[in-house]
Amino acid sequence: MQVRELVEQLYSAFNRRDVETVVSLARPDVEFRPVTAEFAGRSAPYRGHEGLRLYFHDVGEVWEELLVTPQRVRSHGEVILVTGRVYARGRRHGIRDLPAAWIWRLQDGLLREGTVYGGLEEALAHLDHSAAARE
Repeated sequence: MQVRELVEQLYSAFNRRDVETVVSLARPDVEFRPVTAEFAGRSAPYRGHEGLRLYFHDVGEVWEELLVTPQRVRSHGEVILVTGRVYARGRRHGIRDLPAAWIWRLQDGLLREGTVYGGLEEALAHLDHSAAARE
């Protein structure tokens, strides 16, 4: 599967709350670090397929509506950088319409790790830091 196709399937499934499609795109040992975890009172990443199912449960508890809109996709090797916007509406947290960036790491064509950032600059800083740590 091409990177663009994977991203389109992932974000479309997310917006439909199609948990099983998201799970099918991820490795069994996937780790996901979204902003929703903070609002749900979680400090650890969501781990594994059950973690992704728990994440979708938390989304339903925290947000009445949550939509992600990828606008630009860049990839290098098994790293994908997606920039776009997040629209969220919840009783406790109000309405948010913010820029966002996602870094996804693949292994064998499946999602191995994903982290959500507050925008491109924050994501790029993380990528720079990660690259420096590997040198």
